Amino acid sequence: MSDHASSPRPVPPGTRIGHVHLKVADLERALGFYCGVLGFEIMQRMGDQAAFISAGGYHHHIGLNTWQSKGGHPPAPGTTGLFHTAILYPTRAALADALRRLIEAGIALDGASDHGVSEALYLRDPDDNGVELYRDRPQSEWPRNPDGSLAMTTRRLDLDDLLAARVS
Repeated sequence: MSDHASSPRPVPPGTRIGHVHLKVADLERALGFYCGVLGFEIMQRMGDQAAFISAGGYHHHIGLNTWQSKGGHPPAPGTTGLFHTAILYPTRAALADALRRLIEAGIALDGASDHGVSEALYLRDPDDNGVELYRDRPQSEWPRNPDGSLAMTTRRLDLDDLLAARVS
């Protein structure tokens, strides 16, 4: 395997992560969280084994399946795997609405951070998968060092201030 620093050219700027597919123990329980609490819509279902869900009618942002995990348990601490799935909200008001949904459903946060470039809520889904709900600030507001490089931070996010943001 070659050294990553000697890569001949970077990935094209328009490249993005398309969707995530999660192994879950109980499809109905997972749908209750992702659709019932967060508000995603079911685009296609494969019986009691899999479902494909999205925001805004896209074919799918999240796939959920029990093909290798029905009735299973989360990975043990200290093992490799997905740290979290990050769900990008288009506005601060939309992120505030997501926080309200979590509060109404009684879902606790693992954390809430202001990273300078973004605001993020961290939690666990019913299968103990990490989930980040976040919104990006405009690039013109990103904190920078004197040399122009990013100066990302991790500060406590003011949840009361976030909740004051209203969906228009």
